[in-house]
Amino acid sequence: MRDDTPQRGTGYRRRDALRLAGLAGLSAAGLAAAGCGTSPPPAPKPTPPAGSAAWWATQRKHGHVNFANWPLYIDPSHQTLNAFTAATGITVTYAEPIQEDQSWYNEIAPILHKGQAIGYDIMVVTDGFQFSELVSAGDLIPLDQKLMTNFYRYARPRFKNRSFDPGNTYSMPWAGGATGIAWNPNFIHKEITSINELWNPAYKGRVGMMTDILDTGNFGMIKVGVDPETSGPVGWRKAARALAQQRDAGIPRGFYQQDYIDALTKGDTWISMAWSGDIFFQNLSSGTKLRFVIPREGGNIWTDNMMIPKGAANPVDAMMLMDWYYKPPIAALLAEAINYIPPVPNARPIIAADAAKAHGSQRTLLTKVATSDLVFLRPDEYSRLKNYADVSGKRQEQYQAIFNPLVSG
Repeated sequence: MRDDTPQRGTGYRRRDALRLAGLAGLSAAGLAAAGCGTSPPPAPKPTPPAGSAAWWATQRKHGHVNFANWPLYIDPSHQTLNAFTAATGITVTYAEPIQEDQSWYNEIAPILHKGQAIGYDIMVVTDGFQFSELVSAGDLIPLDQKLMTNFYRYARPRFKNRSFDPGNTYSMPWAGGATGIAWNPNFIHKEITSINELWNPAYKGRVGMMTDILDTGNFGMIKVGVDPETSGPVGWRKAARALAQQRDAGIPRGFYQQDYIDALTKGDTWISMAWSGDIFFQNLSSGTKLRFVIPREGGNIWTDNMMIPKGAANPVDAMMLMDWYYKPPIAALLAEAINYIPPVPNARPIIAADAAKAHGSQRTLLTKVATSDLVFLRPDEYSRLKNYADVSGKRQEQYQAIFNPLVSG
């Protein structure tokens, strides 16, 4: 599904390199014919680094963009993309090759490290280990901030200037979610408000924790009063001790991946770390009434992020499409389809208006999306959410060495 495969490299385009090689050959022949007195040709101007202001000044709209995303993570009819093409004339080849961050990174990293293009102008990657690796390795093109008009006008402040990407240098969120605590009211009949409930001996063997060490590590830090966003190895080890005490006391039933939602629904677990979008969808699709809260001590915020890989053939077109999704009507269409937290708060009244015009099951769905605190978190909940700890560079190995043994043992 790839069109307009980009030229190799981030410096000269292939045709430029061939042209320069031809000039060099002609110059050598001229020197041989004319003798030593002939002046050498002037050296070509160096290409500015990709993503620099000088580099962006040389880039132009090409009329096409290749977009790599996760499956089922866009409106099914692609109305948002079709509207973009109608408004700008830019066509989009949309593909869904990303199954999870690690496998996608393993596929593209060897290509990018060789200075080659992966065939996509936009890709969506979650903040975390792979995001940090891409930044550290120089595999991303810094964004042109002048082409982020909608983003800076409409994005919720909580989605701007994140600790893992200061100044939104490399990314713009596609959608997000929150990690908090969910519980099954069939088994726990009180309101849950504190992260300490995940350590409560009363729920021994009925607590669900996550295998995702970014989420679980953050929760350990929040439990012991360490701010993940400013944390380091000392705080990580303190959090790991608290998690080890919880595990050794037999309080967690297990460390779960996506199957945590089934365990919570069936009652294998009564209370669990949980992702907001999962709880919304489970209650919507199966009629369960699972409860969800951002603990008063704090929870995690995560985002799947649009970014431009090095070697992208159509960076201006990519920037225009990324910024397009921050127009409130477009953000509303996307949120109506995927039900994750939109980074554009002004999408909410548009979804409510669409619900009022809809009928039957569609009206019910849109009403639930517009009114759900799992899709549009309250301001006080946003204030309690923490970004993941900084795991860039050598910190990644330190973090993994501390937390991996807790969830794999």
